[in-house]
Amino acid sequence: MARMAERFDLIVLGGGSAARDAANTAARKHGARVALVERERWGGSCPNVACKPTKAYLVAAELVRDINELGPRIGVETGGARLELARVRAWKETLKKPQDRWVTELSDQGFATYTGEASFLGPRQVRVGELVLESDRVLVATGSRTAVPPIDGIDEVGWIDHVSALELTEVPSSLLVVGAGAVGLELGQIFSRFGARVTIVDGLERIAPAADAEASETLAQALRDEGIELATSVLVQSARRDGAEAVATIAPRDGSDPYDVRAEAILLASGRVPNLEGLNLEVVGVEATPGGISVDDRLRTSALGIWAAGDVNAVAQFTPVAQYQARIAVADMFDEAAVAADYSVLPTSIFTDPELGSVGLTEEQAREHGYDVGIGRNAYVTRFSYVDERHGLFKIVFDQGDRKVLGLHVVARNAGEVVQGFSLGVRLRATVDDLAAMHHIYPTFGEGLKAAAEKAS
Repeated sequence: MARMAERFDLIVLGGGSAARDAANTAARKHGARVALVERERWGGSCPNVACKPTKAYLVAAELVRDINELGPRIGVETGGARLELARVRAWKETLKKPQDRWVTELSDQGFATYTGEASFLGPRQVRVGELVLESDRVLVATGSRTAVPPIDGIDEVGWIDHVSALELTEVPSSLLVVGAGAVGLELGQIFSRFGARVTIVDGLERIAPAADAEASETLAQALRDEGIELATSVLVQSARRDGAEAVATIAPRDGSDPYDVRAEAILLASGRVPNLEGLNLEVVGVEATPGGISVDDRLRTSALGIWAAGDVNAVAQFTPVAQYQARIAVADMFDEAAVAADYSVLPTSIFTDPELGSVGLTEEQAREHGYDVGIGRNAYVTRFSYVDERHGLFKIVFDQGDRKVLGLHVVARNAGEVVQGFSLGVRLRATVDDLAAMHHIYPTFGEGLKAAAEKAS
C-alpha cells in the first residue's frame, strides 16, 4: 500500500547556509512548517570543510610565518616554530559542530529533518528514500563540489581538494595547486608556510582573475616573494605517477614547449560544479546549465513553485550571498514584496596574507562600462612596518565626472575588514572627496584608503 505524502509549507533540499537561512526565515516570519533534506553534510560546506576550517589553517600559517620571520627581527626569540599538522587538524576539528548536533538543533527548532537523497517525483512532490514529501514551495539549495578538470590520468594519479587537504596529518614535501582563485591561493600559501614547496598554476592570464588587475599583480608579487611559484596561462595536460611523486605535464597556452612539474600531491582548486545529480530536475522542468540552475532576480527557476539559492545556481558562490538569496526567495514564495537581488556592491576577500579585498567595479570594468575613470592609489601605511609587509595596495576607482566611488581594492593584512567597512560608502554613492575628508584612526590598515583618496586625481 502506498504511503501517504507528508505535507509541508516549504521543502528545502540541502542543509547548508542557504537552506538553514530559508528555513529559519520561513518559520519565523511566516509560521511555516519546514522540511529539510540533506544527503551528505548537515551545516553545508562552509562550517564543515570550507570557510571556517580553512581560515583556521590560515591563522596557523600566519602564526608560523610571524614566529619564524617577524619574531627574530623584532627581538622575539623562540627558536623557530615547528608545525605538527596532526595537531592543527585536531584543533580544527574542535571548531566544528558534530553532525548529530546539527540535526538535533534543527529538530529542536521545529524543522523536520531527513538524511538522504532527494529527487523530484513531480512539481510538488519530493522522494527521500521510501518517504514522499509534498509542498507548493520547494527551495533547491544543494550546494556544489570540486570540479575535476580534464587532465589525462588525474584519477589514476590521485588528487586532493579543499576537503581532503584538511584531513592530512603530514605536510607533503611538495604540492602542485591547479587553480589560482581564492581556494588555490589560500591553500597554496597555507601549505607553503607549513613547509611544502608549492607551485600554483592556472589557465588564465593572472591569479585572482576576478580581482582588479593591479591588485592581482600586487598579491602575486607578495606570494612569489615568499617562495611560491606561480605559473599562469598554462594548462595541465596530463599526470602520471613516478614512485612517490606525481608528474604533471604543463602546456603553456602560447604554444611553447610543455614541461613537467613534480610534486608529492596535486590539489585541485580550479572551480566548482553544482550538486544536481539525482534531483530529477527534468521531471519538473527546471532549466540548468553545467554551471548551475538558471534563476531570475528573485531566485525563481523555470518551474512554478521551485526556487534555487546558494552555490547550486552559481550566481556568486559565497556564504553571505547564499543567505541573502534564501531570504529573497522566501519573501517571494510567501508573497512578500520581495526586492530583486542586487550584487552590484558585493564585498569579497581572498584570505591570503596579505589579503585581497574588493568591492564594486575594477578599473578594467569601469573603463568597459564607459566611465571617465579616475584612480586614487596608495601603497603603504605605518602598520606595514610592524608586520614587515613589503607589498600593499589601497586603490579607489571613481568617476571623474561626479567623483562617485565605483570600486575599492585593497591588498594588505585585514583587507577584508577594511573593504567591508568602506563598502557602505560605495553603496551610498560617496565621492572620493568624501573619503578624503574622513577622520581616521592612526595607525591602522584602513587609513590607506583615506590616503588613496587624498592622492586621487
